[in-house]
Amino acid sequence: MSQRWTAEDRRKQLVRIGLMMLRTQPIHELSIDAVAGQAGISRGLLFHYFPSKRDYYIAVISAAGRRLLRVTKPDASLPPPEQLRQMLLAFVAFITRRRDAYISFVRGAAGGDDFVVKVYAETRAGLTTRVLNLIDSADAPTQPASPERMVVHAWLAYLEDLAIEWSGLPTEDRPTTDEELVDHAIAALETLRKL
Repeated sequence: MSQRWTAEDRRKQLVRIGLMMLRTQPIHELSIDAVAGQAGISRGLLFHYFPSKRDYYIAVISAAGRRLLRVTKPDASLPPPEQLRQMLLAFVAFITRRRDAYISFVRGAAGGDDFVVKVYAETRAGLTTRVLNLIDSADAPTQPASPERMVVHAWLAYLEDLAIEWSGLPTEDRPTTDEELVDHAIAALETLRKL
């Protein structure tokens, strides 16, 4: 007997398949036929759950952004400096594990794809707020254009680029460990906050 899916369950399944495929290919290269085939449904039925290819891509890229925020959420029982370190190590690990897909996410945002830009901006804003809360910034959540928020936002781009470059090297050629990379990033943040 075949399984009966609710519309919501089927949408979640299709997004999960897209997330799995996103590990090895950019969002715009996801094949709707391959996704439908893996789900055991027709291409036409996929479009019953997502009105267009773009709607499907938006759902997948939004889920990827939420996943990044979820996997980088630190253990709240740790002291804030350790939470920050744990968050950054998870961020570097996420980029390292999904490097090609992450680069396509960043380039999609840089290339101006509206839905990628929006998800990327929301994800970066979430990470920025989390860092500001961990470093005990007084104006973190309430002032989106505060100088400190802008510094942390830009610093995350620095760490992101470092992690992308570092993870692209063969393991034996990496000049630092992931922990040393994060230590460097934290020191850079401390320096930037004093300027």
